[in-house]
Amino acid sequence: MEAALAAGAHLINDVSALRHDPRSLEFAAMSGKPVVLMHAPGEGDDLHADGDYTNVAFDVFDWLAAARDRAIAGGIDRGNVILDPGLGFGKSLADNLALLNALPLFHALGQPLLLGASRKRMIGALSHEAPAHKRLGGSLALAVAGMNAGFQLLRVHDVFETVQARNVWRGMRDAALTDFSGLGE
Repeated sequence: MEAALAAGAHLINDVSALRHDPRSLEFAAMSGKPVVLMHAPGEGDDLHADGDYTNVAFDVFDWLAAARDRAIAGGIDRGNVILDPGLGFGKSLADNLALLNALPLFHALGQPLLLGASRKRMIGALSHEAPAHKRLGGSLALAVAGMNAGFQLLRVHDVFETVQARNVWRGMRDAALTDFSGLGE
């Protein structure tokens, strides 16, 4: 985190939700930068461990609420907290699909939301084991699902293609809200 901010980063994106390094919460609070807290069920070096859920959407929701509250109690301004449901981290394909179908639920946490679905393993599982570099179509489909669910931020690999998909998605959405009667005659 220190090196990234020193190099000019404007945001801290921590896959451990500030749990891995005991200094991270204090450092993130002192930085004054926005902080992404991502759900990952494991501790220490294996963030994929302990992915045993009663109901994945509710369990991740509760976990993120606790992470948000811990961050705020640790001195991070609530306006700087961004939450990420952590697709792929300690989750089966069924868990990931359930989370994707429950994305709108996470708005109830009252924070900006980030979806990191680009090139995820689940895309390979749903597309005859396509390798990571051939998962653009699936990455775009999941980005659009996140945008449809109102997620404000996307973590992507293929920036140009995702921005193009966003612009087309936005154009279609905005056109649906505009009265174009009488145009094009």
